[in-house]
Amino acid sequence: MFRKLATFLLLAGLILSVPQAATARQDDPKLGELFDLLYDAEHPSEIGALTHLIWQIWSKSGSETTDYLFKAGVRAMAQGDLAKALKRFSAIIEIDPEFAEAWNKRATVSFMMGDYKASVLDVQKTVSLEPRHFGAWSGLGMIYMRLEYHELALKAFRRALKANPHLPGAREQIIELKTIISGSKT
Repeated sequence: MFRKLATFLLLAGLILSVPQAATARQDDPKLGELFDLLYDAEHPSEIGALTHLIWQIWSKSGSETTDYLFKAGVRAMAQGDLAKALKRFSAIIEIDPEFAEAWNKRATVSFMMGDYKASVLDVQKTVSLEPRHFGAWSGLGMIYMRLEYHELALKAFRRALKANPHLPGAREQIIELKTIISGSKT
């Protein structure tokens, strides 16, 4: 009971302080603590809140201009205007090549457009900037599954689960991939 109360109070404090524009993005010092809490979390609402906070930090660049372009890119994605979204995220990368989530979003758009090579390259850049980016690792697993690179997909989903042990669907993907791999070796 005390642990749950302490976790709740810590989360409340983090929510109130996330994110200050100057410290937001993958280099935000709050992320280490959030990932520690996520790893130990058990209750679905706690897991959801922590995951949301992590994504919220990742999605803020620290620049009003970049954040405006980022929101425009996300909006274009949601509206199905993938060419426009690709342009927005590419512009962000030109302005701020150290902003991991811009690379991740461009990887997602490239995946949606069927450009798996470009998507893989952008995921690799994302995880070089933020090795705990469970969304990027999971996306890489999906790309490799689509390309039938099962061993690589398995490795990617394992990396995703290492960062976020509560990632929906990742365990099932790993089980499926192990079955495919073991079946292909017999």
